[in-house]
Amino acid sequence: MNTCVYIHEFIDIIGHNRANYLHHMTANWSPIGQEQRGQLCYGVWALIGSTAGWPQTVNMWEHTGWDGLADSFAVETSGVGAQDPALVKWWSKAAEFRRGGFDRILVPAPWCPTITELVDAGVRGEAYAHELVKVRRGGARELLERAREGLAPGLGRHGWQLIGAFETAMVDDDEAMLLWAIPTWRQWSAGEHAARTEDDLVAWRAAAGDLVTG
Repeated sequence: MNTCVYIHEFIDIIGHNRANYLHHMTANWSPIGQEQRGQLCYGVWALIGSTAGWPQTVNMWEHTGWDGLADSFAVETSGVGAQDPALVKWWSKAAEFRRGGFDRILVPAPWCPTITELVDAGVRGEAYAHELVKVRRGGARELLERAREGLAPGLGRHGWQLIGAFETAMVDDDEAMLLWAIPTWRQWSAGEHAARTEDDLVAWRAAAGDLVTG
């Protein structure tokens, strides 16, 4: 059972610095986070600008439960200005590449695999879809279960794999996130087309109308 807690971040990039920031995060921050905070780098993605604001990246971090997240926050807020003094140079360099962002804390469904389990299973994707779903109050967990039972099998016919299913914490149980690994871009295209044309997937989305608000 997955008892981890996650941070999911949209990062706004300054100018033509997306590649610089991706490297700065994975090569210069991830090893420090693992060593000092027990924080695993779940993923770092370049966001395709045709589907949302740009230029942006997406970062995701895995912590060993709420206590692990609390310990990480304790380290992060230990210095002047609520900034880890060991990271002053890192933050200064990062400021050249980014201008801010928006974070969520995510709680996984119990059956959701950890990053270690995904790596051990050899999960790969040329594309990943991060679906943020707004639902009626108290409906986040129900949405995850419905997606697991009805949506995942249909999209799975086209190679989509539901690797993450999360509730957004510290809100009103009214937001969830589905994370899909998609082996190729053509399989992404096939899945998007199928969601609008194949009977079981069309029916699933129609039925979800009583739960999904956006």
